[in-house]
Amino acid sequence: MDIFERLKTAANRPWARYVTHDFVQQMGAGTLSEQAFRTYLVQDYLFLVQFARAWALAAYKSRRPADIRAAQTTLAAILDETELHLRLCARWGLSQADIEAAPEHQATVAYTRYVLDCGAAGDLLELQVALAPCVVGYAEIGRALAEQIGDLSGHPYREWIGEYAGTAYQGVAAAARRHLDELAARSMTEQRFAELAAIFAQASSLEADFWQMGLDGAA
Repeated sequence: MDIFERLKTAANRPWARYVTHDFVQQMGAGTLSEQAFRTYLVQDYLFLVQFARAWALAAYKSRRPADIRAAQTTLAAILDETELHLRLCARWGLSQADIEAAPEHQATVAYTRYVLDCGAAGDLLELQVALAPCVVGYAEIGRALAEQIGDLSGHPYREWIGEYAGTAYQGVAAAARRHLDELAARSMTEQRFAELAAIFAQASSLEADFWQMGLDGAA
């Protein structure tokens, strides 16, 4: 069992709330309202801007070239994600300027600033643990939805699901998971694991709150 699997097990309740949230279930079923998805998508673009900063912080916190390269690779993948969001938002007549002018929702601020605070106050391992529910979690959710649906053609959220279930993003998540293992092997003690599990649980809870923000935006 790698460190990511151990963290999931230790934080099983917040993790389950995140990956099986009603937003995810409705997206898979194709019943998620367009307004809920649109609210989520705009906020997720703003979220990714802050997460790009967090990965830049990961590079700054790194002392080994391999760690800097790992942060650089994921940062590039996150910037690519923003292009997906812009394409999807364009369907509703939303320009990049419109999206970037949107105010950050409380759920967006709470999650992104929590991660940035973990990075500013802690070391590289703590930052990567805080980032893991997003980076690896989206890959697990995308893969699970794709397997559940099968043929994505005609599905209203096929582009989003296909993006995170696709080979490119699955590779990014697998690399992030391996890197987390390497960092844990260097600096994690069993005594420290409880602290890391608490960070992982909080980040997972904030992810669930982010899904809920999307549903609330359509209420």
